[in-house]
Parts: sequence; C-alpha cells; structure tokens
Amino acid sequence: MLPQLIVGKLYRGIIDVVKASSRRRHRQRGSQNQWKRRAALKEGRISGPCHVIDGDTIVIGGLKVRLSGIDAPELHHPWGRKAKAALAAMCKRRKITAHTHSKTSYDRIVARCYLPDGTDLSAAMVINGLALDWSAYSRGRYRHLEPEGVRNKLALVTHRQNKSQ
Repeated sequence: MLPQLIVGKLYRGIIDVVKASSRRRHRQRGSQNQWKRRAALKEGRISGPCHVIDGDTIVIGGLKVRLSGIDAPELHHPWGRKAKAALAAMCKRRKITAHTHSKTSYDRIVARCYLPDGTDLSAAMVINGLALDWSAYSRGRYRHLEPEGVRNKLALVTHRQNKSQ
C-alpha cells in the first residue's frame, strides 16, 4: 500500500509540473502576439501571406486582422462558409498588405487590406454580395457597392448591425 501511495503522489506531482509548464508557454505566446500587435499598430502596416478565418477576418504573420468597415456572416450562419471560401480564393498565394487603424476589435487588429494589384478586400467582399457595409465604422464607404437585395439575403448580419447601434 505504501509504494502505491508514493507512486500516486509522484505521478500527480509530474502532472502538476507539466500543466504549469503548459500554462507558462501559453502566457508567453500570448505576450509575443501582444508585442507584435503593438508594433503593427505603431508601424501602421503589415504585409505577407494570409490565412482566412472567416468572411471578415484573416491572419497575417500570426496576427488576426479584421477587415475594416464591413460585416460578413459568421461561419454558422447562412452564407458564412461561402463568404470564407470567396475571401480565401481572393487571397490564395498572394501577399496581402494591411494598413492598420489604431483600434482593435476582440483582440484583432482592424485594417484596410489590399491585394498586390491594389484591390480592396472589403470592397470586393461587398461587391460579391458576401458582406455588408457597416456604416457605423466605414462612414458609408462601401454602401454604394452593395448589390440590390443583399441586405435581405444577409438578414442575420443586418440584424446584428442594428442591435449594436
């Protein structure tokens, strides 16, 4: 009985050490991203290949970037997966340049993002009918690009915008 007790305590001690080490690594990774985010906001620009999270969020160099001035459906909403796929197709194998704003949104940098040919990603998503102009943040910059009837098609996004204003 005594050896089992000693082995049990030793095992629990090892587990505690592993958990503490994992928490330390997670905190360090979070602080590294925080410094990257601060540097990007100070410099005002990030560029590089990107990974698409959803219809209005991408990752460039490990930093989450929210496309400025638009709102796309969430992945679990109608048209959400199609919006993500369209954004991914536009960004595929291209260097994206993000001109950052001083604001952040849910731990994401807010930026106007461009393809190498100068195409504004936010404008392209609105033109394709997969995102809406969010005039509270864009001052109506993309409203004239919305196809007719898109506000009815993306009703959940419209509802979310109305609730937040």
